[in-house]
Amino acid sequence: MHELSRFGIPLGLAGLGGGWSAARSSLVSPVWPEEILYGAATALWLVLTVRYVFRGLRRKGTFRADLKHEVAGPFASFIPLVGILLSSHYSQYLPAWGAWLCVASISALVIVAAQLLAHWVTGGVSMQSIHPGYLLPVVAGSFVASIGFSSLHLHGAAMAAFGVGVFFWLVVGTVVTVRLMTGGALAPAAKTGLSAYLAAPATANIAWMVSHPGPVGTMQLGLTGVLAMMALMQVMLLPQYRKLPFSPAFWVFTFPVGATTNYAIRWLAATSLPGREIYAWTILGLATAFTLAIAARTATTAVARAL
Repeated sequence: MHELSRFGIPLGLAGLGGGWSAARSSLVSPVWPEEILYGAATALWLVLTVRYVFRGLRRKGTFRADLKHEVAGPFASFIPLVGILLSSHYSQYLPAWGAWLCVASISALVIVAAQLLAHWVTGGVSMQSIHPGYLLPVVAGSFVASIGFSSLHLHGAAMAAFGVGVFFWLVVGTVVTVRLMTGGALAPAAKTGLSAYLAAPATANIAWMVSHPGPVGTMQLGLTGVLAMMALMQVMLLPQYRKLPFSPAFWVFTFPVGATTNYAIRWLAATSLPGREIYAWTILGLATAFTLAIAARTATTAVARAL
């Protein structure tokens, strides 16, 4: 497992924490699950970041080489993405520090995304090596940045980031889909990245909703339709996923699931659908159980290898 891929663990925990945060607002859920998830994500993010930085200091050019890695390169965006999610949460307790971390994380994400784009458009990757994870830095990353700007009440910046996400959703999404449709099947280790098709509309929906509070409008309905279609596609892919041997790469599934749960709870709260609270609790319970199952399997696998 590449070092950058490990940041999918705190990213998934923070994503589920966002779902519990949405539940606290609309379902009056207890605060402790949210704080445990964000606390665990923070601890892991700090440990992994320090470890990665010290490793990079020992070997010059490590980060640049990782960015150019055809498979794991896009995962460099996980580091600032987690920072944005954590800052958006903790800004309610430490506004000044939260705002500083959010701006710093968004700035880091912009630099990483620009470096990746420059590498991609200068022939740095082959068509065969492209996978859905390429959507994460410039598409889901831009939408998460929009969410971060909204948490700072910077509506103009949030809309600018949202526009960037939509642009690359069309451009990079087209390239990725063409590769998948015409370039043959993905390697088994890369198939977990197909969940990125869910991460993009999930984060787009949250970004639009937090920047446009109030009744659900036409734009929100359109984005919700895209999310529903991508969620259905993931259901159709379940037979493919079930054939994969378990590995820590399964954490890639957790962030899209957490983000979708986050939006589903927000969307249900904005509707008058009968039984919406039952649906919201069911979705949140399933997402939590799924993430805990991944965590438990990861722990047992690690212990088995150590023995």
